[in-house]
Order: sequence, then structure tokens, then C-alpha cells
Amino acid sequence: MPNPYIALAIGLVAGFIVAAVIYLVKRNTAFKLVSQATEIAENIKKDAKTEAENQKKSTLLEAREEWFKQKRILDEEVKERQRELRAQEKKYNERLGSLDKRLDSLDKKENSLSEQERKLKNKEDELQGKKQEYESILVEQKTKLAEVAGLSREEALERLRLELISTARQVAANDAKLTIEQIKLDASKKSAEILATAIQRMAVDHVSETTVSVVSLPSDEMKGRIIGREGRNIRTFEKASGVDLIIDDTPEAVVLSCFDPVRREIARLSLEKLISDGRIHPGRIEEVISKTTKEMDETLIKIGEKAVLETNIHNISPNLIRVLGRLNYRTSYGQNVLQHSIEAAWICGILAAELHLDQEVARRAGLLHDLGKAVDHEFDGTHAIIGANLARKNGEGKLIVNAIEAHHEEVEALSVYAALVQASDAISGARPGARREMLETYMQRLSKLEEIANSVEGVSKSYAIQAGRELRIIVEPSIVEENQTPLLATEIAATIEKQVQYPGQIKVTVIRETRQIAMAK
Repeated sequence: MPNPYIALAIGLVAGFIVAAVIYLVKRNTAFKLVSQATEIAENIKKDAKTEAENQKKSTLLEAREEWFKQKRILDEEVKERQRELRAQEKKYNERLGSLDKRLDSLDKKENSLSEQERKLKNKEDELQGKKQEYESILVEQKTKLAEVAGLSREEALERLRLELISTARQVAANDAKLTIEQIKLDASKKSAEILATAIQRMAVDHVSETTVSVVSLPSDEMKGRIIGREGRNIRTFEKASGVDLIIDDTPEAVVLSCFDPVRREIARLSLEKLISDGRIHPGRIEEVISKTTKEMDETLIKIGEKAVLETNIHNISPNLIRVLGRLNYRTSYGQNVLQHSIEAAWICGILAAELHLDQEVARRAGLLHDLGKAVDHEFDGTHAIIGANLARKNGEGKLIVNAIEAHHEEVEALSVYAALVQASDAISGARPGARREMLETYMQRLSKLEEIANSVEGVSKSYAIQAGRELRIIVEPSIVEENQTPLLATEIAATIEKQVQYPGQIKVTVIRETRQIAMAK
């Protein structure tokens, strides 16, 4: 058995040797690492220094290149500015040269004008001398002529005046003879115009009618039945009739609104039937409106036939008779258009009888003159032109068609019947009382028209005639020249438009005349 102490000693020695070896190995390794780290640090330092120098050189090169670039840009700008300055200097020099030339030209013109002025002054002096010479020669010649003729200047003038008076009387006599012959030729036409103007002062009573669009209800509960569930009844009624049905807070009444008076009347009659019957639903509404429309067609024909029979007119187209019936539901300023047409027809007939013309043609033209008002909402144009086209399409003659389209002077009147229609239309419609207008308002308007005209300088008298549809103005010929009358009429018309409220149109007529009066003693 070995000695334990020896074994322990060997172990200790072995451990010490191993520890020494390990220590030496680690020390060598540490020395190597330090050496390597030092070498790496030196290399990094060298690389950093080299890189810094390279970066410095690069930065210097870039800065130098930028400096050269900016220098080139500045050089270009300097050169551009120099070119602009040279161009402006060139223009300035050219302008200076042009101004010098103009100054030279002005100097030459001034010298030329001075020379011409001098020449003109010399000529004026020369003419003045010749004028004095001619005047002295003229006086001398007059004296010699008076001596030769044995007449003084006053005696010669008196003889010349007498000769001129004799010549003027002869010319006046010839003109008077021609005037009398022309008056004889135009006597019939002139008398007809004078008579028509005189009859315009006639006035007859007339009751105006207005189409009412309000339907009375037995109670306010009926409004709910008219509206229907979710408004289906009122929608059906408006769609079938083409009329707006307005239901508001008005007690026991509803309002019908439509631009077509016939459709409005059909809707009114239909609604009254529905209210009376009590059955109000979409099917019944359409049935009643359809039936009422057919009844209205028959009613229009009956009304038109009654108007034709009342005016004793024959052979009128059925289409025109139906249109005449529509006029019964049309009003103009509160006046029923059909009654106005019948009245105009009779007035036309009376005028034609006084003038020995065809009364039936005159009544026919008067009855049909406002035909276009029944359908003027369906066509473009004025009611006169629309009515004339309608009459032409339905076989009316040229006299009737022209009287219709000329009754508002939109076309030229080709016969006396057109003038009669204008007169009868004015008598029936323009006089006070025929249309809805208070007499006091009417008189105030006429007074205002004459006041506006009389306030203009040069106006002698003014008259508001034809119920205020025409203003005739007489001016002083010594103050207002002939060429000033159109401007005066236009200015007065513009003043009336600004200051006066009136229906329709007002015709402004300016009259300028010179009268020569001689007294026989």
C-alpha cells in the first residue's frame, strides 16, 4: 500500500505544475491579444487619418467646383444684363433720333404755317380792299340805274313786291284748285273716318262678369273626403282635370287654380257634382270629369250658336262656334270677352249702316275680332294674329281676317271694316264702366296724363282721349321744331311709363301745325 503523504505531495506538485502551465498559457494569450488590439488600433487610426485627408480633399474639390459654377452663373447674368443695357441704349438712341426728326419736322411745319398765315393775311387785306371797291361800284351802279329808270329805290322795291304778290296769288289759286279736287276724291273716306271718330264718344251700360274659382262646401268635413286616404282623391282629381285644387284654412270653401278658364269651369262643375253625390273616390272622380268634359263641349257649342244667332250671322264654321263658346269663360280686366265681342259686333253693324257698308260683314268682323283670346295660351303670338290665323284656317274671307289681325294696328288695315272694328273695340272696352276700374281712379289717371304732358316746355295743350288710351299733345311751332317732335313723344311716353299705373297701352301723339289767319273786312 503506497504512502498517502507521498501521493498527496505528488498531487500537489502536479496541481502546481498544471496551474503554472495554465498561467503561462493565459499570459501568453493575453500578451498576444493586447498586441493584436494595439496593432488594430494603429491600423484604424491610420485609416481614419487617411479617410479624413481624403474627405478634406473631396470637400475642397466640391467647394471649388461650386465656386466655379456660381462664378459662371454670375458671369452669364452679367453678360445678359450687359446685352439688355446695350439693347435699351440702342432703343434710347433710336428714340432720340426719332425725336430729333420730329422736332425738325415740327419746325418745318411751323415755318410753313407761319408762311401760310402771312399769305392768308395778305389775301384777306386784298379781299377787304376789293370788297370796299365793289361796294362803292354797286352804290354807283344803283344810282345810275335809278337815274336811267326814273325810279327811286323805294319805288323799285314796291313794284317788285306787287309783282311777287301777283305771282304768289296765282300759285295759291292753282294749289287751291288741286286741293279741292283731292278733297272731292277723298270725301267718302274722310267722312267715314270722321264719323267713326265721333261715334267713339258713345257709351252704353255693361255688366262685367268674372269667372269665380271658389267652390263652396257644405261643411269642413268635406275637405277630408276630397283629399282622401293619403291624398289619393285630390291627386286623381288634379291629374284628371288638369287643375290645381287648393285646400287651405278658408272655412267651407276650396279654390281651383288653372290658366285655362274652360278647364277650370269643368273642374268646378265636376267638383260640385261629386260633393252633391257624396261618392268621392278615384274611379268616380274620373267618371264625373269625363262626363262633364263631354257636357262642356256641348255647352260651348250652344253658347257659340246663341252668340251667332244673337248677332244674326250665318255660315260660320263649327270650330269657330266652339271657340266663341270658350270666350264666355274668358275675361279681360273683369269684362266678359264674349259679351264684349257681341257688343262690338252690334256697334260695327251700326257704324256700317251709317256708312252704307255691308252690315253682316261688319258684325262678323266685330264678333270674331277677339277670337284668339280663347286659345292664346296654346300658341305663340298676340291674340289678334292667333285669331286671324284661326279664322283663315276655317274659311273666313280676307276682309274678316285682315280686320281681326289689324284691330290692334299690328298689321296694316286694308279696308274700312278694320277701322270699324278698331272703333267698336275701343267703344266697348276702353270707355269707363265697361271694365273693372273705379271712376275716381279713371279720372285721376286722365288728369295725370294731361299734367305730365303740360309740364313739358313747348306744349300748348294736351287731351287724354279714348278713355285714356291715347294722349294727343299740341305744341307751339315757334318753340318746338319739326325734327324735335319724335324725341318729345318718346320722352313723354317714358315719363308716363314711370309715373302712371294703367292697363294696356297708351298712344302718345304730338301735333305741330302752323295756322295762317286773315280777316276779311
